[in-house]
Amino acid sequence: MNKKEILAKVISEVEQLFAQALTAAQQAHNAAIDDQSVAETQYDTLAIEAAYLAEGQSRRITQLKEQLHILSKQSSDAKQQITIGALFTLEYDNESTSGSSVSKHFYLLPCAAGTCITLTNKEFLDGQKVYVLTPESPLGKVLVGLSIDDDFSVAIGANVQSGFVSAVY
Repeated sequence: MNKKEILAKVISEVEQLFAQALTAAQQAHNAAIDDQSVAETQYDTLAIEAAYLAEGQSRRITQLKEQLHILSKQSSDAKQQITIGALFTLEYDNESTSGSSVSKHFYLLPCAAGTCITLTNKEFLDGQKVYVLTPESPLGKVLVGLSIDDDFSVAIGANVQSGFVSAVY
């Protein structure tokens, strides 16, 4: 599996979110204009709540459209440093397992943060999860510009995570 296939999986995940958001927006819109939603007293706020929900869903649809547009233009060229479009592996220090490290795989993209895909290619990271990061995330800010064997340390909440970059694709 190459980076183009991984990017295609990320786009597919965002497309699924987009389809779900469209359905939710239509349902919220229908609820807002339904005859049953008409206020019967000054305390009856069902129609107002449904309208707020429809507006929020519309904003979510706009965000997802923008993400799909950005991702469709994303390059999958090989990288030497962690920059947008880099697929990379981090080795985390793990004191709880007698000093052994834990590997995690990430894809730095301009959007779709939090998306997680499981790879299904026998030749490349089979069965491994790849997490999408953005440069705006706390971890992304620290990692941008690093290369293989560079160390990192980042405070996320009360936890400090440290390790090194073991591979950049």
